[in-house]
Amino acid sequence: MNFLRGVMGGQSAGPQHTEAETIQKLCDRVASSTLLDDRRNAVRALKSLSKKYRLEVGIQAMEHLIHVLQMDRSDSEIIAYALDTLYNIISNDEEEEVDDVEEENSARQTEDLGSQFTEIFIKQPENVTLLLSLLEEFDFHVRWPGVRLLTSLLKQLGPPVQQIILVSPMGVSRLMDLLADSREIIRNDGVLLLQALTRSNGAIQKIVAFENAFERLLDIITDEGNSDGGIVVEDCLILLQNLLKNNNSNQNFFKEGSYIQRMKPWFEVGDENSGWSAQKVTNLHLMLQLVRVLVSPTNPPGATSSCQKAMFQCGLLQQLCTILMATGIPADILTETINTVSEVIRGYQVNQDYFASVNAPSNPPRPAIVVLLMSMVNERQPFVLRCAVLYCFQCFLYKNQKGQGEIVATLLPSTIDATGNSVSAGQLLCGGLFSPDSLSNWCAAVALAHALQGNATQKEQLLRVQLATSIGNPPVSLLQQCTNILSQGSKIQTRVGLLMLLCTWLSSCPIAVTHFLHNSANVPFLTGQIAENLGEEEQLVQGLCALLLGISIYFNDNSLENYMKEKLKQLIEKRIGKENFIEKLGFISKHELYSRASQKPQPNFPSPEYMIFDHEFTKLVKELEGVITKAIYKSSEEDKKEEEVKKTLEQHDNIVTHYKNMIREQDLQLEELKQQVSTLKCQNEQLQTAVTQQASQIQQHKDQYNLLKVQLGKDSHHQGSHSDGAQVNGVQLEEVSRLREEVEELRSHQGLLESQLAEKDSLIATLKSSQASPVNEQASVTTSPRESEQVVELKQELTALKSQLNSQSLEITRLQAENHELLQRAEALAKSGESEAAAKTADAEGRLSALLQETKELKNEIKALSEEKTAIKKQLDSSNSTIAILQTEKDKLDLEVTDSKKEQDDLLVLLADQDQKILSLKSKLKNLGHPVEEEDESGDQEDDDDEMDDGDKDQDI
Repeated sequence: MNFLRGVMGGQSAGPQHTEAETIQKLCDRVASSTLLDDRRNAVRALKSLSKKYRLEVGIQAMEHLIHVLQMDRSDSEIIAYALDTLYNIISNDEEEEVDDVEEENSARQTEDLGSQFTEIFIKQPENVTLLLSLLEEFDFHVRWPGVRLLTSLLKQLGPPVQQIILVSPMGVSRLMDLLADSREIIRNDGVLLLQALTRSNGAIQKIVAFENAFERLLDIITDEGNSDGGIVVEDCLILLQNLLKNNNSNQNFFKEGSYIQRMKPWFEVGDENSGWSAQKVTNLHLMLQLVRVLVSPTNPPGATSSCQKAMFQCGLLQQLCTILMATGIPADILTETINTVSEVIRGYQVNQDYFASVNAPSNPPRPAIVVLLMSMVNERQPFVLRCAVLYCFQCFLYKNQKGQGEIVATLLPSTIDATGNSVSAGQLLCGGLFSPDSLSNWCAAVALAHALQGNATQKEQLLRVQLATSIGNPPVSLLQQCTNILSQGSKIQTRVGLLMLLCTWLSSCPIAVTHFLHNSANVPFLTGQIAENLGEEEQLVQGLCALLLGISIYFNDNSLENYMKEKLKQLIEKRIGKENFIEKLGFISKHELYSRASQKPQPNFPSPEYMIFDHEFTKLVKELEGVITKAIYKSSEEDKKEEEVKKTLEQHDNIVTHYKNMIREQDLQLEELKQQVSTLKCQNEQLQTAVTQQASQIQQHKDQYNLLKVQLGKDSHHQGSHSDGAQVNGVQLEEVSRLREEVEELRSHQGLLESQLAEKDSLIATLKSSQASPVNEQASVTTSPRESEQVVELKQELTALKSQLNSQSLEITRLQAENHELLQRAEALAKSGESEAAAKTADAEGRLSALLQETKELKNEIKALSEEKTAIKKQLDSSNSTIAILQTEKDKLDLEVTDSKKEQDDLLVLLADQDQKILSLKSKLKNLGHPVEEEDESGDQEDDDDEMDDGDKDQDI
């Protein structure tokens, strides 16, 4: 505050002094007036003075204006004046012209005043919270000035204001409501407010995204006409970029919400030759950048590939390729479209295959790749367009061995079109490689190097390419032609491109190294280049020549006697010197453009002379620089010993890996057997529970049957004592005969059940006697003593159940005999009771109906008992088969345990011997000065310890 008063005091006196007094009086009226009209008029006057006398009004009136916002919320007019005044104080927008005398002071103070007044305002966080609450008012004269004021605060001091809003309850949600406002000016300014709010704040970006921001913004873009829309579309696209850039959570939410599909209509531009407006170019440029945000190489690979997949499935990639091949597209839009297509297809095989099938609308149709390569090697095309085409070609070949093979195949003699009617991608690359334009040389060399990247097969195939250099001379290989051009002393950019191509070609390909060394002029040329003391411009070429010579040593298979590893190292020591060679090799990574190229895959250079290094080549240099340095300092004996040790280690590693895989498979089989045993245990317990329940039910039915039998005996005895012979009539005789038939059926059914039971018993005996089965699992799963006891218990329970069934059968037979006796007694009574009086007939018939009812109930119970008996027999059969299976598996597992223990003992002895051999070999390597990675030793030791632990666990089991 003192600083502000000092600045104010430094201004000229006179009129300023009068205005300061006026402002003070107005502030007093705002603070002391009891009438709302007086306060409103005073705030209106402060607003009119706040633009010209921003400093004075800010110093004296800010506190009073904040008090007005707190106390006079019921009057929207005074609130609007207060918000406008605060906006004029805090905002740096100069809308009125200032006098010549004040112009210099105003220009110097504008930037500082806005941030200082903002700092004063937000010193009390309640002020920002108050402003957020005012935004809930629907009154236009309150809401719109509040949006402008909050936007200005965020522009002046973004991070602290963002933090206050973040911790404010429902702060972000209140601001999201602005996008749904029906008044376009508030909605549009709300977009600008959210732009400032979401800048560089991941937490707020996530909240805004989950408040349905994507849906609302895409709706606004659609309503405004997509790419044909105005500045509002541009603002929405910038806000979308803020939400998605470097925010993996929001990118995933955008993809899963199916919002990528809604981006396709943005690029339906068609062929337009009438010209594009500047706003449409800007909008489409931002739309393409938004697509690139979702598939950026810096994103996690999984997230990028899922977005690439969605873009292909919804037709977005197809739409972009249509723009790529369309006519009348502005140059900058075409360049950005090429870059966008590049990243949409980069590393994703499906998209790469589709791009390879795209044809340009020409007659005859040509592949899009060929058309783009024509632009790349054409020196009349814009530089940025040629860079974009190179990036597109690199992305097409990235992790795409199929595409690499197709490009190299266009150079092979069997695939070249003899008629010459069409030009292929390989022919264009060769033409660019030997063009007089150095930029075409560099681009073609880098593009061809990407066709060989990480693909040893294509490196060998490219050795077959023959070129006809002139009429009458024999053809030369592509490799030889590259070295010939290199030795002719062309431009630095051309030589750097060819050296990068050769280094990529020869690395990890001993056959290519042999072909290179077979030309006797190559090694003297390289040593001569490295040994010379040239200027700084040539140092990079010297470093690349050293790298190429080092690759020829490191990947040399010693197939050429004159250029074996040892002879080449002796040549370096005599003509160059090892220290000098390593120093020249280090020139590559120390170059100022090396680090720039290593940062990102896209070749983005301000001018052609900066195109020196390729991103993938920087990775190769980083990988090979250390190993070449070690290879140069090694002696021939060390090389031989190292090769022998490598071969021995590879053999031992293969053996150990084989046994590890075998043990891992056996562990999996062991787990499966354990699961099977646990499943069988559970089934056994369930069967035991069911048998127990059924036994109790059988006992309950037997008790009920005995009770009924006693009651029936009592009734029969009572009827006999009274000579009640009138029980039998025509109905009774029919019932008795039917009972006899049912008894006969029960007997036959019982005989059938007994025969089935005998068959099951014989089957169980057969299963118990059969023990032979193939051994296919590791025998770590053995039947424990506890399981053996369970098997014995199951057998005992089975015997008990059989005895219960036998007793039940005897009981049923006895009941049938008693029933037969009862029938005979009834017949006897019928014969002897014909002479009795009919007076007791009615009473006898009643008792007979009761007896018939009881007999019917007994019959139902006998039927239920027979069904339960059948079910119990089925369960017993299942239990018997389970027991037989368990017994068979126990015998098998006993045999497998013995075999497994023998195998594991042999394996442990073999692994111990191998460990001793490996340790001795590694100690020899250490003695010879070769560095041995301790981490690998510890990892191997841990693997061996894990295997021994697994063996101990198996023995314990």
